[in-house]
Amino acid sequence: MKISEFYPREVFANRTVFVTGGGSGINLGIAKSYAAVGAKVAICGRTEEKLDHAKSELEALGAKTHAVVADVRDYDALQHACDQIQVSLGPITDLVCGAAGNFLCSANEMSANAFRTVIDIDLMGTFNATRAAFEQLKETKGCVLMVSAGQAYMPYTHQAHAGAAKAGIENLAKNLALEWGPLGIRINTVVPGPIEGTEGVKRLADEKQKHMMLQSIPLRRLGLPEEIGQVAVFLSSPMAAYITGSQIVCDGGMNLSGSALFNMGVHQAQAARAAHATKSSNDQEE
Repeated sequence: MKISEFYPREVFANRTVFVTGGGSGINLGIAKSYAAVGAKVAICGRTEEKLDHAKSELEALGAKTHAVVADVRDYDALQHACDQIQVSLGPITDLVCGAAGNFLCSANEMSANAFRTVIDIDLMGTFNATRAAFEQLKETKGCVLMVSAGQAYMPYTHQAHAGAAKAGIENLAKNLALEWGPLGIRINTVVPGPIEGTEGVKRLADEKQKHMMLQSIPLRRLGLPEEIGQVAVFLSSPMAAYITGSQIVCDGGMNLSGSALFNMGVHQAQAARAAHATKSSNDQEE
C-alpha cells in the first residue's frame, strides 16, 4: 500500500521538509515519502546533477520543491540554504539530517584525514544542519530526524569511523531533545538496516557479503528506501506528537544477531583479494 493511503495530504500540506543529502539513496526515499503525502520538500547535496534528477522525481509526485547545492560540512552554506528555503517554501517544519559518508577500512590503515572526513560529514554535518535551521524550527515547533546506523551501538569491523560518528549523532539527538523540548521541537533518530539499491550497500558488501548479510537479517531481505521514509513521515505526524529523544530501529532485526556474519564476510573478502593479488603477482613474475 502507498503511504498516501494512510495520511490525508492536508495533514502535511503546510509542512516544509528539508532533507540533507537528499539527492539519492535513503534520503531521496525519505524525501519522496514526504512529497507523496503533500509536503513541500527541499533537498541539498554536493552534486547538482543528482539534485536536478531528484527534484524532477519529487515534482512528479506533485510536490513544490527546492534544491540547493550545499556541503553539510560548510555551516555558512547550510545557513544560506535554510534562508533560501524559507523564502521559497516557507519556514522549515521538518529537518532530516541524512548526509553521510562511509567506506570499509581498518583503523590501523586509516588516515586521520579519512577518519575526520566521516566525522565532519555525519556528526558535524548533523549539528550544522540543526543549528542552521534552529530559528525556523523554533518558530514552527518543528521536528528533526537524524539518520543513524547500527554501528552506533554495535561494533562492526572496519567501521570505527562510522561507529564513532553515528554514536555521536545518537547522543547529540538526546541532548537536543532535552534542550529544545521546552521550545516544542522534537528530535529523534532512525536506524536503517541495509537498504536495497543504495550506495552504502554497494560500498560495504559485494555479492558474497550481501548473501551473508541476508542470513543475519531475521526478515531475510534488504529494506527499501520508502520503508525508512514511512518511519520519517510517522515521526513528523500528529500520531508521534509525544515522541522525542527516541531511537527507531528499522533494520529487519539485523542487529539482534550481532555483527559476526558481517565481520566474517569482510575478512573473507579481504582474504580473497589478497589471494588474487598474490596470484597476479606470481603470474607476472612467471
